[in-house]
Amino acid sequence: MEINNLIKIIKTKLATNFTINSITIEDKSFLHTKHDFFDKRKFHIKLTISSPELKNIDTITANRKIYGILKNEMKKSIHSLQIFII
Repeated sequence: MEINNLIKIIKTKLATNFTINSITIEDKSFLHTKHDFFDKRKFHIKLTISSPELKNIDTITANRKIYGILKNEMKKSIHSLQIFII
């Protein structure tokens, strides 16, 4: 999958499931190219999401909800997902 398509999918899925003020998605794959398990078909994503809904629940629950929504992308296209809720 191409990174721009993945970003669109992530934004659409999260916006459909949560009240969101803003989302920033960054491809950080370049930081991991020398890792033993690096796979150029999977991305390392940094997600910064401004959401009062997610901010008002504990971090572990919010992360679990996000991972649950993105479970297919995690299996196929995302190797690592950093989540920052602001």
